[in-house]
Amino acid sequence: MRILGISGSPRRDEVSGTRTLVETVLQSTGLDYDLVSLRDKNISGCTACLGCTGDNVCKLEDDMASLRESVARAEAYVVGAPNHFSGCNALTRAFLERWFQFRHREGDLLWGKPGVAVGVGGMDGGPPAGDIEGFFLFNLIEPVASVTATGAAPCYSCGFGETCGIGVPRMRHGENVEIGPEITPRVEDQPETMRAAARAGEHLGRILRDGWDRRQSALRAQERLMDWMAGK
Repeated sequence: MRILGISGSPRRDEVSGTRTLVETVLQSTGLDYDLVSLRDKNISGCTACLGCTGDNVCKLEDDMASLRESVARAEAYVVGAPNHFSGCNALTRAFLERWFQFRHREGDLLWGKPGVAVGVGGMDGGPPAGDIEGFFLFNLIEPVASVTATGAAPCYSCGFGETCGIGVPRMRHGENVEIGPEITPRVEDQPETMRAAARAGEHLGRILRDGWDRRQSALRAQERLMDWMAGK
């Protein structure tokens, strides 16, 4: 039993709050996993060429091709992304758009698998986590947990965060903000966030070990998708 973890953060692994939380979830499952960072990957969005309709294999030639089997074979998913303009960043979205290849002719490779969404944002990690859960549901993957956190927006390190009137530091801390380590958010310094990631991983590991019913899970995901599309 193997879980696939995806960090969609463009930041280096050692400074990425998204990767830290995804890895914490994975480690807490107690199961085998693979953790893939998208930061150095060349993955375009779906071009709607329909080349995948005959065999459910995307025909675009980029780094998504090497990840396809990992997506198909995983028993569960932990996908994390940073908040870029109130949604997940472009690279994560491109990666998830390419899951379109699995859908044709009622392709059920992904149906009924459980997923955990992770979102990190300078102001709010909820929007990217919500985007990821939406992609899960469109593929009949059941979201079983969500982890969100406050991370360090680029404004903390761009060099103008103390004076920029629309930057996150002044929006969060006021006009006289002095940027330093004590106010720069790090997920590792947020005990409740780290506990939430650990609990999500423990939950995911537990339900997989207890015998996850993919058919019933797919039906629940389908019902949630229909409710969501109907605005309920």
